[in-house]
Amino acid sequence: MKTPRHFLTLNDVSGDELRQIIARASELKKLQRAGTPHARYPGKVLAMIFAKASTRTRVSFEAGMTQLGGSAMFLSAADTQLGRGEPIEDTAIVISSMVDVVMIRTFEHSTVERFAANSQVPVINGLTNDYHPCQLLADMQTWFEHRGDIAGRRVCWLGDGNNMCHSYINAAKLLDFELVIGCPEGYEPNSELVAANADRVRVVHQADAAVAGADLLVTDVWASMGQEEEQAQRAAAMAPFQLTRTLLAKANPGALYMHCLPAHRDEEISAELMDDPNTVIWDEAENRLHAQKALIEFLLG
Repeated sequence: MKTPRHFLTLNDVSGDELRQIIARASELKKLQRAGTPHARYPGKVLAMIFAKASTRTRVSFEAGMTQLGGSAMFLSAADTQLGRGEPIEDTAIVISSMVDVVMIRTFEHSTVERFAANSQVPVINGLTNDYHPCQLLADMQTWFEHRGDIAGRRVCWLGDGNNMCHSYINAAKLLDFELVIGCPEGYEPNSELVAANADRVRVVHQADAAVAGADLLVTDVWASMGQEEEQAQRAAAMAPFQLTRTLLAKANPGALYMHCLPAHRDEEISAELMDDPNTVIWDEAENRLHAQKALIEFLLG
């Protein structure tokens, strides 16, 4: 049996393959908006395993698989034995014998790695505590559609050095852009990941310095799922890194800004920027659908 391709981090594809997926996502977006059928996978089944709640991930994968002619099966933590009464490896063997592709949204990254190691079909990381590669597909599609290739540009990450930040580090390597991470001390991303990409990634602790010369600014909630009890402490530390009109003005003229959503308005990003008619945040959100359809095509072949 052919070994399946998995998508657990962006590093599971090459830079050329990543650009191919992004380009195909934009093509699928045009087909969808034109009402042109593109149901390439009738009878194919996507299993969606959710240990973490989601709006965009569930809707985009379920709608996307339906539009591709297949069907999607939602499995919550309460619906399966994943890591509970049965080893992850056993669950992977069984589920992958019955479906054609699996998407997992969970806490520990090792869960998706263990599942993929025992799966007969492609496994997609819909989010873990360490990485969120599907969101990066949508973010990069949005950039490419509005500004062209991102190679040689400067991107600024603002706030917590979280799973989104880690995926931006991988994207910087694959797509050849510079990444400046602006965060408070004590909230830096994984130090080994930063060190391994030191030729294009740097961490600074002042917001003004972080955004200077940036073509794209990106932020996320300050307390991710499972960190709610730290909300007040994190908000106090990260307040200087709030993405506002004033901070945006210190980036390059015409800089874009993004947020993967859900957003806490007037915390990590101002309500003014969220409601700006020229924001690309809503394009970014919609592009989860198109990018993930392109990813499914890429993995299924």
